[in-house]
Amino acid sequence: MEQSETCGSPINSVAFDPADPKAALAQLPQRPAVFALYGADAKDEPYVGRTPNLRGRLERLLQPSAKHPRRLQLAGRVRRIAYRLTGSEFESLLLQFEILQGVYGAKVLERMHLRAPAFIRYLGGNPYPRITVTNKPSQREADWAYGPFGSRAAAERFADEALKLFLLRRCTDDLAPDPGHPGCVYSEMKMCLAPCYRGCTDQRYAEESAAVQDFLATRGESKLVVLRGEREAASAELEFEKAAALHAQVQKVETVRALAPELVQPMSRLRAVILQASASLDEVAVFLFQDGRLRGPAVFSTLGMRIQNEQSGSSSLFAQPLALEAVPEKAGDRDQGSADEKTVVEKTGIREQGLGISTASEIDAGSTASARGVRPARGMLEARLEDVLIQLEGRTGTPYAAAPPAVVRQGHLALLKRWYYRPEVKRVGEVFFPDAGGHWPVKAILRGVGRIAAQALPIRIPVATENLIENGAKEDR
Repeated sequence: MEQSETCGSPINSVAFDPADPKAALAQLPQRPAVFALYGADAKDEPYVGRTPNLRGRLERLLQPSAKHPRRLQLAGRVRRIAYRLTGSEFESLLLQFEILQGVYGAKVLERMHLRAPAFIRYLGGNPYPRITVTNKPSQREADWAYGPFGSRAAAERFADEALKLFLLRRCTDDLAPDPGHPGCVYSEMKMCLAPCYRGCTDQRYAEESAAVQDFLATRGESKLVVLRGEREAASAELEFEKAAALHAQVQKVETVRALAPELVQPMSRLRAVILQASASLDEVAVFLFQDGRLRGPAVFSTLGMRIQNEQSGSSSLFAQPLALEAVPEKAGDRDQGSADEKTVVEKTGIREQGLGISTASEIDAGSTASARGVRPARGMLEARLEDVLIQLEGRTGTPYAAAPPAVVRQGHLALLKRWYYRPEVKRVGEVFFPDAGGHWPVKAILRGVGRIAAQALPIRIPVATENLIENGAKEDR
């Protein structure tokens, strides 16, 4: 079995002989993976798929069965099996997209049933700007495309409700302002500035369109800041009726703002860190969406990382993860280490669970780290995470500098939208966005890493429960 290293787990290759399929299938693990079946001719299209059980799936495809004569059988056409282990469905879909995109090009969107997500497009190039909903935002106008939304209907609803807060035009005509223009129903209801018959100056309409653009870019925060300031000023002047009216406007804007999730941002500034389980138990997969493409996975090692109450693996999920940095050992410490570890295990009953084990020497080292001038453990984890983010952002020579092709941008946006807009109970993994200054919430991401790592810990049955199970089994016998 051959291996080749890529970002993430290694790609494995197994030769397949149709005369002896069991020999190749026996080498495959029973774990989630993305696989490709290649024929004898290099020009043949591979069969690409993803599965939660690699060996079980390929046994059905490559091992003939007399009981199921109608089942798809590919044994006679396959000569090589390539696969890569994955830790999550998100990683599997991204890897499958990359493989299929290399084989089928733009047709990958159709093969994976990936629909382009909906965006609200601000037509700033028009002399009298307006907004519209589109599924194909232009990269040249990425600053004026806001999304992605979960559906086109959701984008249209947000656009309609947002326009009710402003006096921007809704017509789709290329306007040539003329006082003789009859206008429309919105101008009659005072819901539009009516630039069609010069109901306002060009400067006034430009101010209104700029306010709409700021509203879209900040998901309503720009208007909320103004209204809240006016409300506080009215309250300070004891103008309570005016303050009550402003408070009603604030509530209305907040209702509209709730229609746009945090993922809805200008496409040029859309950035997100996504955490997923990794194929390796002592790692967490980190993905980055930036510049219109998904990058990763890059692995964050959880070796030496501690979470409280590791036996349960489910509590203290909001506690800051800690790690103990290595301290130079002294003469005789090597022999003492095994005795310290034995003492800790005897007292706590905790052994290694994929995230390392603290011995008595490590506990003493952690308590005196600051006194010795050793970098705090929390800072070590933050530095480790920052290195991963630097790698994903392409500042270490990774091939992410060039703008992605349109099919890659559309496909990655569709994958991100499909994952993000799932119900939270079904959405596996966590997502984080940068703050207003563009800085990542490193501590919050580390807490997310701790939660993902805790979910991967093996469930340990308490001793009392285990004894009850054993006693029940003896009674049954």
